[in-house]
Amino acid sequence: MMGFVQNIEDLAIDNSSFRQVLYTGKHSQLVLMSLRAEEEIGDEVHTLDQFFRVEQGTGEAVLDGHRTLIKAGFAVVVPAGTRHNIINTGREPLKLYTVYSPPNHRDGVVHHTRAEAELDSEHFDGKTTE
Repeated sequence: MMGFVQNIEDLAIDNSSFRQVLYTGKHSQLVLMSLRAEEEIGDEVHTLDQFFRVEQGTGEAVLDGHRTLIKAGFAVVVPAGTRHNIINTGREPLKLYTVYSPPNHRDGVVHHTRAEAELDSEHFDGKTTE
């Protein structure tokens, strides 16, 4: 098994897609995200755990209605069943990565924009990166 070993900070900062699945294992998934100015992930609830790490920009994490300002260096852990949203409150893109446990998206999927992501009904289909 090869796993995933790369500079995640550089990858996150260089990413311009709303969502890009980098690696999918049996029990977790690594995904890059970039939110445009005033863009948000969208209010959602998962039956899985999720971790976010902000690499660049400023925003808000909203967990069950509680708002917290976030910026580069911040981590956000979202337990399963928590209503959540990440909002870019800045003028520059909010660059981050997220780890889903277990996987949530189809391996290798890239959505360049939020609108593209919303039109795609894809979900994890059980296929892993390796």
